Amino acid sequence: MLRLYGEEKEMFITFEGIEGCGKSTQIKLLQTFLKQSGSKVILTREPGGCKISDQIRSVLLDASNNAIAPITELMLYSAARAQHLAEVVRPALSKGFVVLCDRFSDATRAYQVFGRGIDRNVMETLNNITCEGIIPNLTLLLDCPVETGLQRAIQRIESVNGPREDRFELESIAFHQLVRDGYLTLASEEPERFAVIDATGSRQQVAERIADAVIQRIMAGK
Repeated sequence: MLRLYGEEKEMFITFEGIEGCGKSTQIKLLQTFLKQSGSKVILTREPGGCKISDQIRSVLLDASNNAIAPITELMLYSAARAQHLAEVVRPALSKGFVVLCDRFSDATRAYQVFGRGIDRNVMETLNNITCEGIIPNLTLLLDCPVETGLQRAIQRIESVNGPREDRFELESIAFHQLVRDGYLTLASEEPERFAVIDATGSRQQVAERIADAVIQRIMAGK
């Protein structure tokens, strides 16, 4: 349950955005903020979040797997999501946790439909089977220019010791622009679920924008 100003609300909050938009940093800051407000919070991610899904993640994000066909990519993401929902998301929601998830089905829409060009009807059919009615209460879309995001992402990857998850970072600027445009299209289609957050500025500035958006949606009963 989410507890702000004495109220409790069940919440599934997802973070979305292009590479380097700052999701991984900001989702942890929101976790801290919500815990301080009295909420029980679990933080997870896609692809991944549990052992089987993490194994699929290692395949999907390995740059050496550059021969993955778009439909294979879609089905692998769906398989990882199905396991993640079964093992992590549904159990956590049923126990009253606020679930914060770094990427969810909107990432599949943005990357595989808008970026790769997969038929949206195909993706939505598979997603409906996978999610079985699970839809985020709030999706925070961290938006920034593609060039800004990729520069941040590359700097982050270069600082990593160990396996590098950089298959998508190596895609063209044009691909990432399609993804960003796709995200903004999705947000315009469902303004009641999405909150578009300006991801430029300092870490604290972005965190305050996110906190304000969360509070506004909660107080509005979303």
